[in-house]
Amino acid sequence: MKRLFSIMLCVLVSLLPSISFAGSSEAAAAKLPQAEVAAFANRVQQDLAARGAHVAIVSRVGRDPRKLPSGVNYTHVSFWVYSQIKHPDGRSGRGYRVYNLYQKSDNQTRSHLVQDSPVDFFAGAHKLDAGIIIPDIRLQKKLLKVIASPTYASLHNASYSVLANPNTNQFQNCTEHTLDVLFASIYDTKNVNQIKANIAAHFQPQVIQIGGLKRLLAPAISQALTTTDHREKIATATFGSIARFMDKNKLAKVTYRIDPLRATSF
Repeated sequence: MKRLFSIMLCVLVSLLPSISFAGSSEAAAAKLPQAEVAAFANRVQQDLAARGAHVAIVSRVGRDPRKLPSGVNYTHVSFWVYSQIKHPDGRSGRGYRVYNLYQKSDNQTRSHLVQDSPVDFFAGAHKLDAGIIIPDIRLQKKLLKVIASPTYASLHNASYSVLANPNTNQFQNCTEHTLDVLFASIYDTKNVNQIKANIAAHFQPQVIQIGGLKRLLAPAISQALTTTDHREKIATATFGSIARFMDKNKLAKVTYRIDPLRATSF
């Protein structure tokens, strides 16, 4: 029996990349030249500023796109907020601060909230490609108010799951925290139960196709791959599902993707 279990685990390891897609670690090893990452981060900042974005939802590709589940294009989502920035040399200026939920490096089942820079955000990216949602002006104002308030941190649930069910508060990942803050802003509430009820009623998460064997054994590889907060169907919040929700409800000023060469519709 032990040998059979070991064989099953080996099979699972070979299949694991297709479900381990969150890409929410702040300590990912750099995969691209630092100068290219810095130039791309500045390009994204300049593009957002040119569009007059005070706050935007920005996503990155943190894993090999070929290994992502169907329907998933980006692996980490955050808020970018136009802010007063103090540079290491003491100079001050305006730029974007990035508000993230990251897995802890020493315990992948726990997360914390971290502010960093656009360059930090794209460090460890597998590909220089960002998905961007700029909310409409009214929603931007509401988001800025929530992000600057204690509500932003109070909506953080440190119990991390790659495939967190956005309809419950049992686990959370970066995209679900973004979604919770978004719904807190839309409905002017900090009540978690009300936020989850509104999400269940109005938001359509991304269905993730996972075979029964893979689902059964995944937690043996990493507890961050638990699906105990789901029933038969596994569905989680993704950048794409948030973009579809906002476009459907006319909450987005613009939704697009940007790479080093061009910006195109998402």
